[in-house]
Amino acid sequence: MKIRLALLASLIFAIVSNAPAHAAGERFALVIGNAKYPDADAPLKEPINDARQVADELKRDGFNVEVGENLTGDGMRRAFEKLYGKIKQGSVALIFFSGYGIQSNRQSYMIPVDAQIWAEPDVRRDGISLETVLGEINSRGAGVKIALIDASRRNPFERRFRSFSAGLAPVIAPNGTLVMYSAALSSVISDNGSDRSLFVQELLKEIRTPDLMAEETLNRTRVGVTRASRQEQVPWISSSLAEDFSFIPGGAARPSGATPPGPSQTQANLAPTPAPPAPPAPPAPPPVQSTAPTPTPTPTAAPTPAKTTAAPPAPPPAPPTPQPSSKPADIALPPPPPPVPPVLQPSPAPTKEALALADDPTIKGLTGKLELNPDDAAALYRRGQVYASKGAYDLAIKDFSNSLRLNPKDVEAYNNRCWARTVIGDLQAALKDCNEALRLRPNFVDALDSRGLMNLKSGQNKNAIADFDAALKINPRLTSSLYGRGLAKKRNGSTAEGDLDIANAKAMDPNIVKEFAEYGVQ
Repeated sequence: MKIRLALLASLIFAIVSNAPAHAAGERFALVIGNAKYPDADAPLKEPINDARQVADELKRDGFNVEVGENLTGDGMRRAFEKLYGKIKQGSVALIFFSGYGIQSNRQSYMIPVDAQIWAEPDVRRDGISLETVLGEINSRGAGVKIALIDASRRNPFERRFRSFSAGLAPVIAPNGTLVMYSAALSSVISDNGSDRSLFVQELLKEIRTPDLMAEETLNRTRVGVTRASRQEQVPWISSSLAEDFSFIPGGAARPSGATPPGPSQTQANLAPTPAPPAPPAPPAPPPVQSTAPTPTPTPTAAPTPAKTTAAPPAPPPAPPTPQPSSKPADIALPPPPPPVPPVLQPSPAPTKEALALADDPTIKGLTGKLELNPDDAAALYRRGQVYASKGAYDLAIKDFSNSLRLNPKDVEAYNNRCWARTVIGDLQAALKDCNEALRLRPNFVDALDSRGLMNLKSGQNKNAIADFDAALKINPRLTSSLYGRGLAKKRNGSTAEGDLDIANAKAMDPNIVKEFAEYGVQ
């Protein structure tokens, strides 16, 4: 009997000693790939393929995986609630998100495909806070918490009203958390034109290495991405893990040749979330030049209100003048024409540009609101932002002007109209708008940045440097001001200082050169 007990004890000891780490704690993962954002000119190429590859790998590593593709805000919230409900004390919880991300108020937000973002409060309303998600996972008892976020992309929301910081913010996470962003803090990366991101390719390569601790896996991923991108993309890592964790623990058997269920099978496990219909592809916006791409009959400096009163029609021609007589008082004058009541001027025929954008889902919705209430200043302002993001600057200026007619103290509308007028080369009117924005809100960083661009385009390099300097004192990572200051310094003769600013700006945002070229500045 003693021999049997000794053998049994040895067997138990051998099983326990060879068991993979966290065998008692189940592994759960939520993988989301969001690609079809209606506000973007085209769907993102990478997120769906990346999400499917990551999900397949995590399944092979023993994770219970849920996959969501092109999730709306409600869909993302349901997916996270389902993840929260599975977690038990000591569980491992991992989230992977690929799509657009925005930082606001020093937090990073994952953006659903149906987000309607016009001002910074909208980010907090429609986005999903990474810190909130990690805090909720921790409160449910998860031991190891991992977040892999591939969302450091130039998104369509930031430049719309020029008030967001690019990239993601550092995360304040609970103990036992490992977080990795695909790029450095407050920086964005260029689309590599591939169907899969460099970040995910390197990540999967390292995850598949057995017996490698998670922190080392992500460190090696960072090294691989940095080398492959020639230091243009440097991922960011934050760790507070208090215990060892390996994606493929030693001794863990991985099925060879096993085919995990496809994305459609896994996605069906989520609460039913119908994918939003793909909007009609808007036409590519025309390249922005220093003059308006499509002149309209209405001058931008003094836009006409939506409804005006027409002048009465000219009276009919007077009858022939009678021959003069000795009694002018007896001459019979024709009766005056009857008064014509004022009538509303019919709306001008829509321009080709307006017709081309009319089917854009966001513009269509806002136009519908304005048909019901032409004095909806918020809808006018929002539609102006969308027009500007599509390169329809004349239409944007008209909407901003009508919005200001209804709300003359809208500092954001003044700033946006200043910027749009600067892009099309209406520099004197732009200067008035920026000055008014700064009068209403002194040290408004976005208006300083816009006025700096206006001064740069008008050749006032010293004034441009002063505006960009003031903006950078408020926000040292405002890439457009840093790049603009570099150009102004070079034009002003400080070549070395200008080159340094330009290099730093390009390191933070590789697309900044192309962006300024679209504004007519090189």
